[in-house]
Amino acid sequence: QVQLVESGGGLVQPGGSLRLSCSASRSISNFNVMGWYRQAPGKQRELVATIPRGGSTNYADSVKGRFTAARDNAKNTLILQMDSLKPEDTAVYYCNAREFVRWGLEPDYWGQGTQVTVSS
Repeated sequence: QVQLVESGGGLVQPGGSLRLSCSASRSISNFNVMGWYRQAPGKQRELVATIPRGGSTNYADSVKGRFTAARDNAKNTLILQMDSLKPEDTAVYYCNAREFVRWGLEPDYWGQGTQVTVSS
């Protein structure tokens, strides 16, 4: 098991930037996929970005060119750099990790979420 803790959320004006961090309680190098998701009030949780181990980062169309996600394996941390923020980016942002244990056992781990509010 692993504990994931997000931080860095807050209130920012449109066009501003925020950097979210997801700290893991142990090494993240073994996770096949890590990613960021978000959920706005009254809406379903949606993908922001995923980072497959050894593969290219995938971004939702709504954030391409504005957000950058990366793993920092040395620090056991997942990063989401958010630039050119828009009001529609307002949501609770969640860190996710999927671990391959064996066939038929691939648990997902989630952080508690951090609130991002983009408003003037």
